[in-house]
Parts: sequence; structure tokens; C-alpha cells
Amino acid sequence: MFNVKLYNKISKIGLDQLDPAGYACSEDFEDYDAVLVRSAKLHDVQFPKSLKCIARAGAGVNNIPLDRCAEEGIVVFNTPGANANAVKELVICALLLASRKVVQGANWVKGLAGTPDIGPAAEKGKATYAGPEIAGKRLGVIGLGAIGVKVANAAVGLDMEVWGYDPFLSVDGALALSRSVKHVTELDQILANCDYITVHVPLLADTRGIIGAEAIAKMKDGVRVVNLARGELVDEQAMAAALESGKVAAYVSDFASDAILAQENAVTLPHLGASTPESEDNCAKMAVKEIRDYLETGTIRNSVNFPNLKVPYEGGYRICMIHRNIPNMIASITAAVKCNIENMGNRSRGDFAYTIVDAAEQPTEANLEALRAIDGMISVRTI
Repeated sequence: MFNVKLYNKISKIGLDQLDPAGYACSEDFEDYDAVLVRSAKLHDVQFPKSLKCIARAGAGVNNIPLDRCAEEGIVVFNTPGANANAVKELVICALLLASRKVVQGANWVKGLAGTPDIGPAAEKGKATYAGPEIAGKRLGVIGLGAIGVKVANAAVGLDMEVWGYDPFLSVDGALALSRSVKHVTELDQILANCDYITVHVPLLADTRGIIGAEAIAKMKDGVRVVNLARGELVDEQAMAAALESGKVAAYVSDFASDAILAQENAVTLPHLGASTPESEDNCAKMAVKEIRDYLETGTIRNSVNFPNLKVPYEGGYRICMIHRNIPNMIASITAAVKCNIENMGNRSRGDFAYTIVDAAEQPTEANLEALRAIDGMISVRTI
């Protein structure tokens, strides 16, 4: 029986994928094998030694201590692409909100309640909230992952001229991207040439503040910017100054801040990007499958701190090992197993590596202790 600790409300459709004969789910476990989490912050949580994996039902993992988890042999998963359609739809909405002043106009009309002849009165003020169409305009998409590709393709369908920038564009992303999207190789090409810019990169040390004063200065006057990815990707003080000066005509964000809320031409949403029942269901189902595959077969897929590895499992004796990526590790493992190896897989990622061994006979406790004693070994478990 595997215990799964829930740190947030997780979609029932996802939890239903766990067979109750083999899994128990609760918010109250003190010892547990896996964690399902959405936005709860885990940096201050002391994990039990029994914890083997954490699955984040969503893409961002800033709420999880990735380095500590790696050192403790805890595999962290996310669910890339599961909420991509929900975010894509909101980005398209945001492009329109950046153009047509829909929110400002709706709020103004609401203030006319009780006005005599309210219909003509509302019509009289509409010129204040006029805005351009997005068709025929140039959209720059920074980041062509699961969401960025969907946004780019949808914008092509809305008759926008779309430019995309991603120095790490994957093969899958390239194949999914519309041929009509112009793939540029320099970020400055997006900044200098696009009428609309939307950001879809993860929050990393080198992407924090990617839209700051220097980047904004390179943009066209009157540019319209959308950020539904991570609040820290945009320097809010620089953006506030650009909105005040008119350099940026409009900014739509999914992250509240006092500096931006004070700006008339900014629209701030309450982090609605993936807030759809379909997205929550999809993320939960993917997260549950990642946990189940890892606990039952050792398969790692969509990990953010360890290499992905799948070795076909036909039953029998499987040993799963997380270790440091150092020389002679495989030789040390095969020497310690001391039995015929029927199948084996190994992948590395930075300072860490993961090895699966299928043995012909059941490893003894002495075999397992020999494996645990290898210099650089972090965790050993059997399936």
C-alpha cells in the first residue's frame, strides 16, 4: 500500500486513477510515499524518509525545493502541457483586453447605474474605450513550449503575423508549430519589431526580469504586453514607468502588484491562467500517472530534477537507484548486484543519474546493502 499525501485539493477525476487497493490518499499522513501538490509551498516542509516522489499538478515548480529533493533522492514531476489549452485561451483573451479596453469600458458602464437614458449615455462615452483590432498586427511569442506553440498557432488563425523566439525549441515543439510562424533567433528581434508581445518561459535565474527597463526600451512605442506565465518575468517598476510614459500602451498580467494596479492601462487578473475544470482534471490525471508509473515500475517521465528514463517492465526483480553522476558508477553497481542482469537502463542529468536494473533472481538484503554502500549512491529501492 502506497500513501499519497495531498497538499491541495486535487481533482477527483485524477485521484480516481489510483486503485484504492494499492493507494491511500490523505492530507493527514505523517509517513508517505508520494505527494500531490498544486500551489502549496513545500520549502519549509521536512519530508519523511519514506517519500519517493512529488508531483506538481501544473507546470511551475517554484513552490518545491528542487535541490533539496535531488539531494534526498526525491523525484519531482510537473505536468507540462496539461493546462496549455486553458492558458492559450486566456492569452487570446488577454490580447483582446490589451487592445479593446473591454474591462475599462465595462467598469465605466457599471458606474452609470441609475442614469436617465442609460443606453444613449453609455453609447456617448464609447469613444474613450476604442482600440485597435489584432488582425494584421505582429505578435511576438517569447518561449515556444507547450503553451507558446498553442498561442502562436491560435494567433495565426486570428490573422496575426506571428514571430516566435525560443533558443531551446524542442523537436516536438518545432513539429507542432505552424509554418506561418516566423522563428527568430534573437530576442531583440521580437522586442524591436512586434506590436504585441507575450511571454511564455519558465522562471529561472536568467529569465527573471526578462522584460525589464532595457528590454522595454528596445520595444516599439505603443507596444502591448501580455504576461500570464510568471509575475517575476516582468520588472513591475519598469513596466509601471513604461505605462505612465506611454511607451507601453497596455499590459495584461495574471499577477497582482500595487505598482501595476495603479496604472490605468493595465489589466490585472487573479491568476486565472489554468483555472478551468478541464485543466485541473488534466493536470491531476497526468500527475497521478507520473506517481503511479514511478512507484510501480520505476519509470521517470516529466521530472524536473532527475533524468527521464523508461525501461520496459515485464515483472520480476527490479532495482531502482538514484545516484550521483560520477565515473565508474555503473561498474560498481553491476559488481554489487552479484546476479545475472536481464535488462538495464541508465540516464544522467547534471550532477545526478538514475539507473534501473532487472535482475534474474531476487536480490538479497546483502546485495541491497552493498548497493547502498557505493560511494555516491543516494537511494536504492526494489519493485
